[in-house]
Amino acid sequence: MDSVLPYLLGFAMFATVAVLAIGVISFGVHGDFYLRHANHLMRARVILQGISVAILALMVYLAVA
Repeated sequence: MDSVLPYLLGFAMFATVAVLAIGVISFGVHGDFYLRHANHLMRARVILQGISVAILALMVYLAVA
């Protein structure tokens, strides 16, 4: 199980950066996509950040315990 957690953390961090990049680019363009999906992208980013922090905390806990 310990060998899977770094990959899950990497995937969660990459997904967070991808959603963040989509949000920033759509904000810069400020088109119809931004107006319809800005709140959804922000929620997705916050959820993915929470998942990343939880995985990191689990990894630290397992390393210390």
